[in-house]
Amino acid sequence: MPLEEYRPVGDPTEEGCGPVADGHPVAATGPLPRRIVETVRAEGRIARVDLAKRLDVSPATITSVVTDLIARGLLREVEGPVRQGSRGRPPTALGIVPAAAHVIGLKLSEFRHSGVLMDFAGRVVAEAALDRAEPARDLDRLAEEAATLVDRLLKQAGRTAGDVLNIGAGLPGFVDHDGGTLAWSPLLPVGRHDLAGPLSRRLGRPVRIDNDANLLTLAELWFGHGRRVPDFAVVTIEQGIGMGLAIGHRLYRGAGAMGMELGHTKVQLDGALCRCGQRGCLEAYVSDYALVREASTALDLSVRASQSAQVILDSLHDQAKAGNEAARTIFRRAGRFMALGLANVYNLFDPSLIVVSGARLRYDYLYAEEVFSEMRTLIIDSGRPPPRIEVNAWGEFGWARGAAAMALAEATDALFAGESA
Repeated sequence: MPLEEYRPVGDPTEEGCGPVADGHPVAATGPLPRRIVETVRAEGRIARVDLAKRLDVSPATITSVVTDLIARGLLREVEGPVRQGSRGRPPTALGIVPAAAHVIGLKLSEFRHSGVLMDFAGRVVAEAALDRAEPARDLDRLAEEAATLVDRLLKQAGRTAGDVLNIGAGLPGFVDHDGGTLAWSPLLPVGRHDLAGPLSRRLGRPVRIDNDANLLTLAELWFGHGRRVPDFAVVTIEQGIGMGLAIGHRLYRGAGAMGMELGHTKVQLDGALCRCGQRGCLEAYVSDYALVREASTALDLSVRASQSAQVILDSLHDQAKAGNEAARTIFRRAGRFMALGLANVYNLFDPSLIVVSGARLRYDYLYAEEVFSEMRTLIIDSGRPPPRIEVNAWGEFGWARGAAAMALAEATDALFAGESA
């Protein structure tokens, strides 16, 4: 059954979605109709008079544009919030028409894909996942698996492909968001690949791609801890180590749209071999394959075809919890490298908030208080308090929600393309 309601991580009573500054939605750009829609979506519901003040336009102009947006089926009148000290029936406000458009967000990964179907108000109405029994590094197969996942979402929600305006997809690796290509990803053979084009053709809808850590940052920016924080970083612990950065309430990707590769910053010259082909990367000391490599050597746990990396990691963690000193040492060493990576994030970008998230949060040695304490000893002593750190376990659909937020922004662009300011 479709999900009846979705409340994002953060304040469970907060309405709307999208970044908020000084108690108000971050100013949208573009033509006035788009700015109105994005402001209403961020607020959840807002009275016309407050909307006019937010956007600094006359109430008459707001009334004229809103009337057209209601006729287009994008906005609707809803019961307004109760004002303090007021009596009687709550005033009329404006809200988004959830069914006006739908988007899909996908996270593509080595062993399990996940996806969400999201309505125009930013609410998740369906979730689905797809296991990969034999992860093959093949573009056609990856596109086919994405299509299977999209079909599951549409069937679950009782929708058709024609109801979907845009699709966002994220995956690990060096992703050129603007060009729609991959410079490298563990999901595909070595070399540059056009991914957005083949996915768009197979899925029949415009597709935008991004690095999966950027998508988790968008999830925080739209729905989570980062909604009201102008500058924050997200560090992800998964098969590898990822990072996303928000500056001024907006996702920062770098000049070539492939920045923030924390996992591939160098922490040891001529160090351990990373799967990117270089040596000494942070990821080569903290990621799944790094821990499995250490476990197979120190604990004589052989990696066999019938024994997945996940089984070895779980065994390593269980032994550490049971008091095995060799297992504990492996996690402690990885935790120290994690502290070094977090300290470098702070020293480089000075965020007020660092969110640690990802699929490997069950291995608590990687985000224990000892890790954060060591991080604090490695950051620059400026006389100010250290950054706030939040640990946020989104679950497997957090990345897909960020991908859907990216698709929702693209869909909103498309709805108002060509309109004058």
